[in-house]
Amino acid sequence: MAQVATVMAWGSVILGLFFTVVGAAGVLRMPDVYTRLHAAGMTDTMGAGFLLLGLALNEGPTLIAVRLVLIWIFLLFTSPVGTHALARAALHAGVQPLQGRKKEADHRDLS
Repeated sequence: MAQVATVMAWGSVILGLFFTVVGAAGVLRMPDVYTRLHAAGMTDTMGAGFLLLGLALNEGPTLIAVRLVLIWIFLLFTSPVGTHALARAALHAGVQPLQGRKKEADHRDLS
């Protein structure tokens, strides 16, 4: 039984790491501040959630696991609120979202 919990814990930690890396790649790849905020906001909640779940599973039924779950619940509520506040501040600062798609003329030929 302990081996199953260990495998589930490591799987959850690896899944959380995957979400975090995908979110970082999304932040680097997206064209404007709003899509970058969306990529970061969605994946940091999932990444941190799976990481904390893996740590709680690895810890077992202890007070530390309860604290890890409480931290996850706190992040579940505060991360979207923080992302919304940043997007709203960018909108009030006058940052315009990218409209449409980039045209081929915008890309330079590097060959």
